[in-house]
Amino acid sequence: MTKFQAEIDVMPKKEILDPQGKAVSGSMKNLGLSEIENVRIGKHITLEIEAENEQVAHEKVDQACKSLLANLIMESYNFEIKAL
Repeated sequence: MTKFQAEIDVMPKKEILDPQGKAVSGSMKNLGLSEIENVRIGKHITLEIEAENEQVAHEKVDQACKSLLANLIMESYNFEIKAL
């Protein structure tokens, strides 16, 4: 078995309103940073997994994202896996 680390980013889908991102965008203007706009706020998740190989690790992380870590109705995700 090999230990892998997954770096997962979960973000609101483009067509979904992001109220937290909108609030931060508004605050940027108040801070004199009007060049910054369209802020989207999501989650970054790091986890470790033991698997036979990278393909098995990829499948397990994908399953975790689909069933628990991301709400697929409102969020999209992507991830990278590396061996430790």
